[in-house]
Amino acid sequence: MSTTVLAIATYRKGDEFLRECRRQGCRVLLLTEEKLADADWPRDAIDAFYYVRRGMSEEDIRKGAAWLARTEHLDRIVALDDFDVEMAAMLREYLQVPGMGETAARAFRDKLAMRTRARRAEIPCPPFVAVLNHAGIREWTARVPPPWLLKPRGQAAAIGIQTIASSDALWRTLDALGDRQADYVLEQFVPGDVFHVDSLVSGDRIVFAVASRYGTPPLAVAHEGGIFVTRTLSERDDLGRTLIAVNRRVLDSFGLARGASHTEFIRAADGAISFLETSARVGGAFIVDVVEAATGVNLWREWAKIEIAGEHGAYQLPAPRQLSAGIVLSLARQEAPDTSAYDDPEIVTRIRKPHHAGLIVASPDEHRVRTLLESYVTRFYADFHASAPPPERAVE
Repeated sequence: MSTTVLAIATYRKGDEFLRECRRQGCRVLLLTEEKLADADWPRDAIDAFYYVRRGMSEEDIRKGAAWLARTEHLDRIVALDDFDVEMAAMLREYLQVPGMGETAARAFRDKLAMRTRARRAEIPCPPFVAVLNHAGIREWTARVPPPWLLKPRGQAAAIGIQTIASSDALWRTLDALGDRQADYVLEQFVPGDVFHVDSLVSGDRIVFAVASRYGTPPLAVAHEGGIFVTRTLSERDDLGRTLIAVNRRVLDSFGLARGASHTEFIRAADGAISFLETSARVGGAFIVDVVEAATGVNLWREWAKIEIAGEHGAYQLPAPRQLSAGIVLSLARQEAPDTSAYDDPEIVTRIRKPHHAGLIVASPDEHRVRTLLESYVTRFYADFHASAPPPERAVE
C-alpha cells in the first residue's frame, strides 16, 4: 500500500518535495491557505488540496483533519515552512501520526525555547533574557550592555527584530507592546560574521551537512536593504568543520529525529562561535539551489525520501560532489532584470523572480567563487539594486 503524505505549506514553496513524493509512488495531499488556491503549485504531483484560513482556530483545524482522516490514512504529516511546524506537530499528536510532537517542535520555532535548550546543553549563545519578569529584565540590562535585540519568539529569519540602544528605549518599546511583550526574547547584539549549516537527518543522525558563510549578516540585509550573499565552505576548511560539529550538538540536543534543518551561528571578533537559531526546514533565499550546485544534493528531494522511509525504512544519501558555490541576490528596480551581461562560465543558475536579480555560481575553486560574488555585488548595486522596508511579519 502506498504512503499518504499530508504536506502543509501556507506559503508557496516545496515543489521538489511534492514532486519527489509523487515519484516515490506516494499519495500526496496539500494543506495550504485559501488565498493560495490558484497559485502555481505542481498540480501533477498533488492528488488533493485542502485549505485553512489565516487565523483559523486550532480546534477547527483539528476538526478538519479528523474529517479528512475518515477517508484518508495519513502516514506522514510534513511542514514545508517554518510557520507550519507547530500546526504539523499539533496534528501529528492529535491524529497519532509518527513524527515530531509539539514539545520538540517548540525548540525549532520559539527563539526563547531555542536559547533555553542551548543553554541547558552548554552550547554557547548570546546572553539573553525572557521578556517576562520585569525585575529579571532590569537585573539583566544592568549587567549586559546594549545594544540589544528584541526578537519575536515565533517569527522566522530577521522578521520583526528591533535593535534597542538603551534601557529607556527598551521600556518604551515594551510598554507599547503591552500584553504582547511576552512573545519576545531580549538578547545582546553580538557583532560578527554569520554562518549557516544546512542538514539532513535520518534515523536520529545527521547524514548530510554543509556549512556556508553569509556575505553580510541577514539582519543587516533585512534592515539596511543590502544584497544577500552566501557561499559554501570547503570540507577542508577548519571553520567549516567546527561549524558542522557544533551543529551536530545542536540537533542532537534539540531532538530532530528526521528531516531537514537550517541552523545559524555567529563568530565574534575573538573567534568564539555562538548559536543563533535553528529550524526544522530547508533554508530560504535559494539556499537549496546553492547547496545543490555545490554538492549535487537537493535538500527538498532528499527530505522527501527521508520522510517516506520513516522510522523503520532505509535511506541512502546520494554521493555528494565537492564544489564551491554561492549566490548573489537582490531586490531589483526592474520587474524582469536582464542579467545577460553576466556571462562567466561559472554561472549555473539565473534567478527568475519578479523584481529580483540573482545568480548562482559554482566552481572547484573556492577563491574563484568568492571573487565572482564580490564583483557581482558591486555590479548589482549599479545595475539592479532596490530596497524596501523590512516586513513586520512574513509575507508570501
